[in-house]
Amino acid sequence: MTAGLWTNWVLPGIWITVQLTLYSAALATLVAFTVGIARTHRSRFVRFLAGFYTEVFRGTSALVLMFWLFFVMPGLFGWALVPMWAAVLALGLSYGAYGAEVVRGALNSVTPAQREAGIALNFTPWQRMRLILLPQAVPEMIPPFSNLLIELLKGTALVSLLGVADVSFAAYLVRLATQESAQIYTVTLVIYFVLAFLLARGMRVLERRTKAGIGITTTPGGAR
Repeated sequence: MTAGLWTNWVLPGIWITVQLTLYSAALATLVAFTVGIARTHRSRFVRFLAGFYTEVFRGTSALVLMFWLFFVMPGLFGWALVPMWAAVLALGLSYGAYGAEVVRGALNSVTPAQREAGIALNFTPWQRMRLILLPQAVPEMIPPFSNLLIELLKGTALVSLLGVADVSFAAYLVRLATQESAQIYTVTLVIYFVLAFLLARGMRVLERRTKAGIGITTTPGGAR
């Protein structure tokens, strides 16, 4: 693989993949906390709506949703999305549904005594959530969130089907130009591995810091 192909196609493709991952992860995090907290709401109607969202988007193919947003939505509503944002929206909504279950499970794992203490202190529901539940639940969310983030990174390869010039699309172009499959796809595998490794390390650091913030110390291996 020549230096020109690397500079003109592969490096920009890596940057597009990083952007897709960051933007989609930001949307997925927002969706996960909004829907996950709604799953624990006192109102049965709110819980039903949140549960309905979760089931629909967990049961929908992210690829088909991406195609629907890009090809179908403009004809139905007149809203045309560029491929990049159609991909971000599809990935964020899909992985946010999985993240919502992580948030719900972590919130429900907080002992009832903690909730009762908040009630005894006359905290409002939002104060109990912000001051008691979330600080204890967030550290428990980070390991499964780390797995979802890595899956999201790998899922960004789907955007190449819309012509977005991510690293997988760049690899395809290089293969067409050079007729060398082994080298370029081996390099692509290494690129995804390095990106996933960096994300995993960053999430481990975040996990240790959030646990330290509530007085939990962990060893480098993750044990308390």
